[in-house]
Amino acid sequence: MTDHPTPRETGSAETRPHETAPIETAPGETLELRVGAPAHGGHFVARHEGRVVFVRHALPGELVRARISAGEPGARYWRADAVEVLEPSEHRVAHPWPAADALLSAGSGTPPVGGAEFGHAALGHQRELKSLVFREQLSRLGGVDPDAIGFGGTQAPTGERADGLAWRTRASFSVDGQGRLAMHAFHSDRLIPVREMPLAVDAVNGLRLWEIPLPGIERVEVAAPASGSAPLVLFVEAAGAKPGAADRAARRLPEGVSAAALTQEAGGAADGAGSLRRLRGRTWVAETAWGHDYRVTGEGFWQIHRLAPETLVEEVLGLLDPRPGQRIADLYAGAGLFTVPLAEAVGPSGEVLSIEGAPGTSRDARRNLHGRPQAVVVEGRVEKRLPVPGAGAGADGGGADDGGAPFDGVVLDPPRAGAGRAAVARIARARPGRIAYVSCDPAAFARDVSDFARHGYALRSARVLDLYPHTHHMETVGLLVRA
Repeated sequence: MTDHPTPRETGSAETRPHETAPIETAPGETLELRVGAPAHGGHFVARHEGRVVFVRHALPGELVRARISAGEPGARYWRADAVEVLEPSEHRVAHPWPAADALLSAGSGTPPVGGAEFGHAALGHQRELKSLVFREQLSRLGGVDPDAIGFGGTQAPTGERADGLAWRTRASFSVDGQGRLAMHAFHSDRLIPVREMPLAVDAVNGLRLWEIPLPGIERVEVAAPASGSAPLVLFVEAAGAKPGAADRAARRLPEGVSAAALTQEAGGAADGAGSLRRLRGRTWVAETAWGHDYRVTGEGFWQIHRLAPETLVEEVLGLLDPRPGQRIADLYAGAGLFTVPLAEAVGPSGEVLSIEGAPGTSRDARRNLHGRPQAVVVEGRVEKRLPVPGAGAGADGGGADDGGAPFDGVVLDPPRAGAGRAAVARIARARPGRIAYVSCDPAAFARDVSDFARHGYALRSARVLDLYPHTHHMETVGLLVRA
């Protein structure tokens, strides 16, 4: 995820700073700035005496007073937060979430929580901004003209609410030093107590977690399936916390809600690795998509927008057009969102290979694909485990499954950082005829598109879906084919 764009990342000559003498301005001071184009990462480009300033919580064309948040006098660029709007954009609206409203927070001396940085823009304008960012990233980093592939702008999924709220089926919260439910300010260790999350579905807010004392808890993860099945609350206990912290919190949850605890070892891994134990109900949630049932355990990955699973499966199946007897690979496959319908489409005479690196999520995939012998689940890294035609067992660090015919199609749904050059090279060696690439980061998508071009693959289409309303994030589904 590129939350902090550098001038190299944001690109055009218009956004690259000139070399200037140091300007005597320090973090915490305010500047009056005329705001320009959007930059990847939720910022907007402004200039002060030749120096680029990346401004959050503003809109193009506005005149704002912005407080410098990062950047020493000699830095090539600064970052700032709009704290007062002197000349507002016609697209500026009231923010739907007071805790994330930068202007309101500036008046109270408290920073806004992160996660809704576009809430001050009308929903249609948010999508226009995302389209501009996507076009710039694709043309500059990917070397592809968006018009040449028929890019039609950012679109809302069918069934989206008019206000763009109540879409998150997953939510992650921190806990402050007083045991209160909280969220982080943007790129800060500071925690802000919260009492609601308007971007979350009603089932998440209905838990009223802010009313539960949470001493000894470091983080709270919530999953509330769009199907209406029982929510799961995962309490991550702080390393070294007194025993029973999660148990006490779980007793305060409403009836019918499952709860689990992740207990961390003192001095253990920073990623929260530890032992998962059931407190009540079950340690997994039941999800549905495209007529299929799925089991997703604990912190296992699942698309967070309530409409995303159905929407993305429809997009991927439309791009790959899987047929009986075909051989397809689902890479970074998660719990099997795409693998299950693909296995059904290729039938017993075909093969679908699922590759997923997270052990727990890979186990979920095995359960979800039980009874489908045409589906093979492999745990490991794509660049190591994806079979390539003509390779012997173990070649290039691969597994015993190396070799065989080329793949008819590939689903590529990597983490936010993208697939990367090693995985792209491996996929190209597997010689799939079509690649359906699902991405939540336009810069990573564009970089991988450029790498695929070096291996003989061309981007034929790209559709951007607004699966993260009121944030700068977007979901891209692209089709790459062998040239």
